[in-house]
Amino acid sequence: MRRSCGRIVVLLAVVLCMSGRVSARPELVLKLAHGLPTAHPVHEAMLFMAERVAARSGGRMKVEVFPSEQLGTEKECIEALQLGYLAMTKTSSAPMEGFVPRMRIFGVPYLFRDADHLWKVLNGPIGRELLLAGEAKRLRGLCYYDAGARSFYTKNRPIETPADLTGLKIRVQNSVMSMRMVQAMGGSPTPIPWGELYTALDQGVVDGAENNAPSLRTSRHYEVCKYYILDEHTCLPDIVVIGTRVWNRMTAEQQRILQEAADESVVYQRKLWAEAEAADLKAVEEAGVTILRPDKGPFRESVRSVWEEFEGTEIGDLIRRIQEVP
Repeated sequence: MRRSCGRIVVLLAVVLCMSGRVSARPELVLKLAHGLPTAHPVHEAMLFMAERVAARSGGRMKVEVFPSEQLGTEKECIEALQLGYLAMTKTSSAPMEGFVPRMRIFGVPYLFRDADHLWKVLNGPIGRELLLAGEAKRLRGLCYYDAGARSFYTKNRPIETPADLTGLKIRVQNSVMSMRMVQAMGGSPTPIPWGELYTALDQGVVDGAENNAPSLRTSRHYEVCKYYILDEHTCLPDIVVIGTRVWNRMTAEQQRILQEAADESVVYQRKLWAEAEAADLKAVEEAGVTILRPDKGPFRESVRSVWEEFEGTEIGDLIRRIQEVP
């Protein structure tokens, strides 16, 4: 009886496969790693992209998403892409500076007039140019995700002017531009991996950090830091990157499917982000965080030197071109 049942199951599986009702094993599996928690809207957008890749390819392609630094920090994942050990990663533009120097442009404080100006640049020729600027380093950008504006949050001291940063150790990403900005404002920049930041804040290794509202909430840093200062100094987009070692082995059809799925996920992610940003700002305030909205004028003035040091350079030319975008 057992043998007969087993034969029936096998025969049924064969029939289903022949009828196309059971998809075959994927021809291409792409591993995508990032450092954010699963509750983050950026993670949800990458799951959406994975679903679109599977649907568009009829199951012949699969994107596997590994969150929460399971496969390494942002820098480690970027290096793994270059070596071909990992297919894709989501990274902030800041860690990309060490691999693609032109990405430093996103770290220039108060570069964008508003969100509309930012997305005109990202969706235009300059944005496309920057996505492809790392190909010589075996890194190809697929799309940008909205990461909002970054603002300071601190444990024990409210920040209302740049002078209030004096003497404070502020966690920054592993970014030369981020460090220059905090130094120009009077603080002491301290690079710390994202996954280690909660403990660093809790133990007083640093006095504060800077990020957007969804990251402040999903990281639970609001449990330690009770002041959120909306100075909105930079807009550092997240970038989905694929290693060219993997990209160049893909067929033209596979490349098209992945790029179209990435583009679709951008629309979805921006919607999720807008909803999360408003909800998370309200949530951290209800949890006891004091929200401060300081005059941005003194903050802009304090980083004038950062702009001036790039005059006559490639970054200075990019600053000029971005400012000319209407």
